[in-house]
Amino acid sequence: MAQAWKCAGLRWSPEGPTLMWDGGRRSPLSWGKQVSFEVAGGRVRRCVGAQGHACPRGTGVSGRSTGARCEECARLDRAHSVAADAVADDPRPYRVYLAWFGPGLVKVGITAVERGSVRLLEQGAVCFSWLGAGPLMAARRTEELLRAALRVPDRIPYADKRAVRAALPASEAERAGEIREVYGRAVELGGWPESLERAPFHPVDHVRAFGLAGAPAAFGEVRELVPGGSLSGRLVAAAGPDLQLTTGEGAIVLDTRLMRGWELGPAAADAGEAADPAGRQARFPVRRFTSDDHRQDGLF
Repeated sequence: MAQAWKCAGLRWSPEGPTLMWDGGRRSPLSWGKQVSFEVAGGRVRRCVGAQGHACPRGTGVSGRSTGARCEECARLDRAHSVAADAVADDPRPYRVYLAWFGPGLVKVGITAVERGSVRLLEQGAVCFSWLGAGPLMAARRTEELLRAALRVPDRIPYADKRAVRAALPASEAERAGEIREVYGRAVELGGWPESLERAPFHPVDHVRAFGLAGAPAAFGEVRELVPGGSLSGRLVAAAGPDLQLTTGEGAIVLDTRLMRGWELGPAAADAGEAADPAGRQARFPVRRFTSDDHRQDGLF
């Protein structure tokens, strides 16, 4: 492989998704774009470091790790994370939101006002509505209020999110139904912080932004990248860190967090069916979705 780049992850903006690379390179993505790459043979996936600093030891990490960090760098990253409740003195105003990812999957969360709706795009929220805005600790207390009183989680695994995308309701009104119900119950609760300014219910739908309307259902997801393996497919949709690509076997989901820490290069023209030196298939391991992946318990 003549040239190898290190992926820095998928970044969202109102204009759409972009693959980022170490050194500042950017690869804007659009529907129909061919995405092809291979992992350099004989290489090891290395920790990506934390807080803008390289891992001091260049530690090897598991191919299935979505964090792509060693234990030491993961601790450093959490120590400076608002999402991990590690920061309590951030002076910026924050918004509280309700996000819906599919049938039965509603969560509450917070994001800095200055980030707009980018955090919702990053999480793969199919539909969301703001609940209110205020200081960080007021936003945190509101989040905890909904978690305790309404049993609304603040985290949903990405595996659960991607498993239901093929079964989304057809209309925006239906997709907003569950967060409308939770919003109605939330505003009736007592105990809201006085410093949090409430927001009216206004659902924002991301199906068009994610390219999910009319996209073929994925049959499975890439479990990990491996040395010598490659992947090639046409981009038909993207949500959160996930790219949905059509290959010779059908549509498949690639979590771009799995790309971080590897040395990647352009794939051969026939990379959809890449082979190792012995002539055997050298595709990345894939987990196929089953009917159980789409079964969701009730929200309450």
